Amino acid sequence: MYTAVGLGLIVIGAGLGIGLVGKGAMEAMGRQPEVLSKIQTAMIIAAALVEGVALFAIVLAWLVS
Repeated sequence: MYTAVGLGLIVIGAGLGIGLVGKGAMEAMGRQPEVLSKIQTAMIIAAALVEGVALFAIVLAWLVS
């Protein structure tokens, strides 16, 4: 029961994190379109790190239960 709640919170947190990364990147691209490729690369790396942390947390929650 508690594992399911924890996993749900992990997924919600990861979704919010990636959403905020995307939001910030889109705003930055709108302000400075000349640095689009640098912003896009940084956004992809940040989103991958958020996904990695979420996957680690899911595996950890699964092992603890």
